[in-house]
Amino acid sequence: MTLPLAPDELLTTTRSVRKRLDLDRSVPLDLVRESLEVALQAPTGSNAQGWHWMVVTDPELRAGIGEHYAKAFDAYRNSPVYASRAGTGHTQERQAVQERVTSSAEYLAEVMGRVPVHVIACIAAGEELPQGNQAGLWGSLLPAAWSFQIAARARGLGSAWTTLHLRYEKEVAELLGIPPHVRQGVLLPTAYFTGETFRPAPREPLDRVLHLDRW
Repeated sequence: MTLPLAPDELLTTTRSVRKRLDLDRSVPLDLVRESLEVALQAPTGSNAQGWHWMVVTDPELRAGIGEHYAKAFDAYRNSPVYASRAGTGHTQERQAVQERVTSSAEYLAEVMGRVPVHVIACIAAGEELPQGNQAGLWGSLLPAAWSFQIAARARGLGSAWTTLHLRYEKEVAELLGIPPHVRQGVLLPTAYFTGETFRPAPREPLDRVLHLDRW
C-alpha cells in the first residue's frame, strides 16, 4: 500500500477525531490489522511485548462500551477538573479552542457506541497495579497505541485517544471477557473521517516549555 503522507505531515496532522468520525461507513478489518502490525514495532520495556489488543466491532458490545463511556463522561462533566478546562480564564483564542474541544468531547460521549471500531490497548499487569512509579508499565503500551493512531491516519482512518471508560474498567473487562491480570490503557474509537484532511493544531511556543541543562 502506498502511503501518501510524509513523516512530518503524518505526525503533525494526526488529530483526535470526534465529530468527524464517520458512523455509517464500515471499516475493513484488514486496515485495522495493518495498523496494529505497525503498532507492534513500538518500543516495549525489556522487549517484553506484554500488550494485548481488543478490537470490538460487534454492535451490542460497542453499545455496551458506549453506555459505560457515557456514564463516565457524565461524572467527568460534573467534576471541578472539567469546569476548569471548559471555563473562562484563558486567552480568547485558547478559550475558543477549549470550547471546540468541549463540544466534540460531549458529542463523542453521545455516539461512542455507534463508532464502527473500538480498539482497546491492554497490557498484562496483574490484578493490582504496581505501587509508585508506573512509567515502565505504561511506557511499554502507550507508544504502541500512538503508533496505531498514526498508522490508521496514514490509511485514511481517524481515531480519538480517551481513557474515560477506565472509570468502569472492570465492567468493560467483564463485558469483553478480558482476564483480571490484563489492564486497559486507552480506548481508541476508530472510523473513516468525514470532510477534508487535517492540519497542525495550535500549540504553545516551544521556548515556553523547553529547558536546556537546567530548569
